[in-house]
Amino acid sequence: MLTPGRIILWCYLLWYLFFAIRCFDPSHALWLTSLGISAIVGAALLISTRSGGVGRLGFWPTARLFIMPFCVSSFSALVKGRGFCLVFSPRLSEDYFALGLCAAFCVFVAGAKFARR
Repeated sequence: MLTPGRIILWCYLLWYLFFAIRCFDPSHALWLTSLGISAIVGAALLISTRSGGVGRLGFWPTARLFIMPFCVSSFSALVKGRGFCLVFSPRLSEDYFALGLCAAFCVFVAGAKFARR
């Protein structure tokens, strides 16, 4: 029952996880800074969504407001100095593998939707 938008968000997460594992840095400072940025930016996003009169958001939409800044800040710290262009690795094989994970996920979702019918 995933919408196209949620499928894209899951693909973003797969891309992030692949490169976060591939470029992992055990530095406590990196992860604590990412948590701090996540808390500050997530709170600001939460305030901005609620000021529009939307009311309460569900658990997952609220969680995404905090998870996304964490992923963005940790990703940029992890790939710093590794030759990335935007979010793409200088090694095409890594990009193809991450893209393949996303494609496999999309095929899985399409298959599950087809089987459900």
